[in-house]
Amino acid sequence: MPSRPAGHVLVEALIAQGVETCFGVPGESYLAVLDGFHEHADRIRFVACRQAGGAAFMAEAQGKLSGRPGICFVTRGPGATNASIGVHTAFQDSTPMILFVGQVASDQRDREAFQELDYRQMFGPGTLGMAKWVAEVHDADRLPEYVARAFHTAQQGRPGPVVLALPEDMLTTMTDAAVVPRATPATAWPAPGPLREVRRLLVEAKRPLLIAGGSGWDAESAAALQRFAENWRLPVGCAFRFQDSFDNRHPQYAGDVGIGINPKLAARVREADLIVALGVRLGEMTTGGYSLLQVPRPAQRLIHVHAGAEELGRVYAADVLVQASVSCAARALEALAAPSDLPWADWTAAAQRDYRANLEAAAVEPLDLAVVVKTIQRLAPDDTIYTNGAGNFSGWLHRYVQYRGLQHHGRTQLAPTSGAMGYGFPAAVAAALLHPGRTVVNLAGDGDFLMTGQEMATATGYGATRLISVVVDNGSYGTIRMHQEREYPGRVSGSDLFNPDFAAMAAAFGWRSARIERTVDFEPAFAEALASGRPTLLHLKLDVDVSTTRGTLSAIRDAARAKSAASGRPR
Repeated sequence: MPSRPAGHVLVEALIAQGVETCFGVPGESYLAVLDGFHEHADRIRFVACRQAGGAAFMAEAQGKLSGRPGICFVTRGPGATNASIGVHTAFQDSTPMILFVGQVASDQRDREAFQELDYRQMFGPGTLGMAKWVAEVHDADRLPEYVARAFHTAQQGRPGPVVLALPEDMLTTMTDAAVVPRATPATAWPAPGPLREVRRLLVEAKRPLLIAGGSGWDAESAAALQRFAENWRLPVGCAFRFQDSFDNRHPQYAGDVGIGINPKLAARVREADLIVALGVRLGEMTTGGYSLLQVPRPAQRLIHVHAGAEELGRVYAADVLVQASVSCAARALEALAAPSDLPWADWTAAAQRDYRANLEAAAVEPLDLAVVVKTIQRLAPDDTIYTNGAGNFSGWLHRYVQYRGLQHHGRTQLAPTSGAMGYGFPAAVAAALLHPGRTVVNLAGDGDFLMTGQEMATATGYGATRLISVVVDNGSYGTIRMHQEREYPGRVSGSDLFNPDFAAMAAAFGWRSARIERTVDFEPAFAEALASGRPTLLHLKLDVDVSTTRGTLSAIRDAARAKSAASGRPR
């Protein structure tokens, strides 16, 4: 290989891994890499974002959509600290991602040079860290080795983020290093013994429930999951913010097991005598604060299938632990022969009826978010990608959107299980740039949107078109206000928001926009947005009292005061 700067070799290594798009914020610490992007502009593009947190969220969304590591570049110090929110999201969401951080020159290390940080300490790998592996590359000749290892580490076992720090002088060093071929992650099949135990517990069950989710799914494994559920006629719930793991329109779908869970589904989880947890972490949100399944030994029998050995037995003592890649596990499970007579047909049918009933809601005036979300799904194409960040507004997506299984259109839900505000809009921008032929709809709260809304400039600059952001403006950090009213009724502090005119703000970025205050005005505005071929923001004004899909702030406040009075401790 001819000698060239290590920064160019890094870009060549990404191309060899099949990367076509990288996200980031440019910095002087990795100018040699930026020059490499210029050198290979016909094969790879660098999308310059407006803030490193937004760039990291875009890369995380890229990892979710592709199943291979999303790529983000940031500069040292402030760039890395701002990007850390995306790394944390990738870790908690088990998303493959690689963050490349420009580092100070080697001869300036350990002096607290300008913007210097020790990224191995900062991102500290471990079970409660932010990354699976963190390294600093000092030898330009070994750079392809580090990149290949990063791709393998990010994808294998439980997927997650990797951080590589790149000293500025290393990137300008000339090297003739050859790039390493595309990384194909190793996969693991379930062992025969545990599979026999899985079948035995299924045969003995009377009220089983399958909960699917996590990362690592593809079209083939999602189809295998559906066949497994059909063979055994199992009711299927999807883990928190992994609702596209199973087709929500399937007659065996029971609903999402997460925040704002259907109370009847929560009761069904508790009443089940067998839980098959496939690919899910069984974290706080999916287990209702570790209450739907008792810790450490659930009342239900538990089969836990997960790719990461460190996840199995972390919280729950399961009856059967199966370490296997989800893509392999689903195909192995579908091969388990089911008996001809299964006793839970009524149980499965009742779960579906409960789910269907949960799609209905009492009308709310003047603006009904349930009708808004149902209208979006009715008018939007079947392969639409939906994104959201964190906040009570997301409950309307969770409850009313019927996500398709991955075997139909790939990922259709991009949402942070980490609960990161500001995620949804950059994720939508990434989805629109990576899949320009698909419609992308972002539902955002006002506080959520203003954390990363400046990425409208990125969408405009790089030609995103079929992108619609629906911003729900209630002038409040709604989730915090809800908790305040529950714990300290009527004592509001720090949760009010003072917002701009979002429609005018969008217009300043070159977007179409409209302000909507009544339900009846939403459908024509959304239809126009779909037909326009331009990015559009729809600014929805919502009464602050509309708190969740199931209640109002005034009802929460009254209940809290009544409870305090009954306890003799009025507030």
